[in-house]
Amino acid sequence: MTQQEMLQALQDLIGADKVRTDTDALITFGRDWTKIHEPKPSAIVFPRSTQEVQALVKFANQHQLALVPSGGRTGLSAGAVATQGEIVVAFDYMNKLLEFNPVDRSVTVEAGMITEQLQQIAEEKGLFYPVDFASAGSSQIGGNISTNAGGIKVIRYGMTRDWVTGLRVVTGQGDILELNNRGLLKNNTGYDLRHLFIGAEGTLGLITEATIQLARAPKDLQVLVLGVVGMAEVMQVLHTFQTSLDLTAFEFFSHNALEKVVEHQGLNAPFDTQAPYYALIEFETTQEEQLEEAMRLFEACVEQGWVVDGAMSQSEQQAQNLWRLREDISETISQYTPYKNDISVRVSKVPQFLAEVDQVVSEHYPDFEIVWFGHIGDGNLHLNILKPENLAKEEFFSRCHQVSQWVFAIVSRYQGSVSAEHGVGLIKKDYLHHTRTPEEIAYMKAIKRAFDPHNVLNPGKIFDL
Repeated sequence: MTQQEMLQALQDLIGADKVRTDTDALITFGRDWTKIHEPKPSAIVFPRSTQEVQALVKFANQHQLALVPSGGRTGLSAGAVATQGEIVVAFDYMNKLLEFNPVDRSVTVEAGMITEQLQQIAEEKGLFYPVDFASAGSSQIGGNISTNAGGIKVIRYGMTRDWVTGLRVVTGQGDILELNNRGLLKNNTGYDLRHLFIGAEGTLGLITEATIQLARAPKDLQVLVLGVVGMAEVMQVLHTFQTSLDLTAFEFFSHNALEKVVEHQGLNAPFDTQAPYYALIEFETTQEEQLEEAMRLFEACVEQGWVVDGAMSQSEQQAQNLWRLREDISETISQYTPYKNDISVRVSKVPQFLAEVDQVVSEHYPDFEIVWFGHIGDGNLHLNILKPENLAKEEFFSRCHQVSQWVFAIVSRYQGSVSAEHGVGLIKKDYLHHTRTPEEIAYMKAIKRAFDPHNVLNPGKIFDL
């Protein structure tokens, strides 16, 4: 099949106005937030229904073509990058609210709905969708589910997986599966295939609809930012606050991260005192006693010598500004072409783990600046190495590739994960063995063959067949 024949067939399947081959579209929809791989898709298609997605998958099987699913393209593992002339399936037009059930406190939405839109729908209904992160304004629900997105509220609310009660998917063979799509909370009837597709990065099937559970909206959230003298002390602060308060978030960031955000985003530092690390704590204050308890815990941490200063939000706007000190880090450092690693270990092992990684990188590459931040309450660290201004991008990424091998060896020794919440994609697949055993990988490949025997869905992501 020639390129022109393929394009004509795609237009016949979903409409001429939903197939694009212009350069802007190929670059925009053929990549995600990673900058290592150059996008080279052959076409971008925009289906409008599950049936059109099914037709595309069957067409791909018939002609041995590869499909790459594309959501908000905010991923950081090149899971949505098309580098080998694949057809990109973008879900931007499948973004409707299909059902809201106030009794069940659930919504059914199409895969292309923006995360922030779902959050707003929940808020309008007096409810809450708790999965939240900096890219909520552009990421899509289907992509969140396909990478089992985490974010800033995991310590209280868990991962995306914990809120997906049902899915509608098109498998790699072109079958439409209804995976508990009625949203049953109890359904113990054999294998729950729904969970295979959550975190599968579109390698088993394409998610077209999802039924999402909603929660009670938290009330009177307070934000407290503390300057902490060291990483071990950050963990002491976490333990202290967790024993007495039901935290909704516990984040951390290094001082150089704070400096860059303050400089580039026009924000104010939370206080004049400098500290190596900062902890951002969020909690509900439905009763006055909870606010008093937070102040007592803060004073206790100061007395112990763990904390040097702190700032408590006095208004909703101030709470938002304090959150921006943490949430604006990724956007701020993007101008430095950062090499990112999203890793996790058990919470109790974080201080030793971070110290080892920091020492290895600093020892071998003293000219590299390291920016740390992350969801410290669940053991998830984001290691960001910033490209020196006078170093070519290709050489920088090559040197960072060596860094990753050292970092992931430490991850393996600490029995951690090489990808805490961003997936494996192209960037992490060579390191999968640090977290998964050969037997696990063999079973994962067998599952892939069962759902996608011709390897048409996102081939080359997670592992090679």
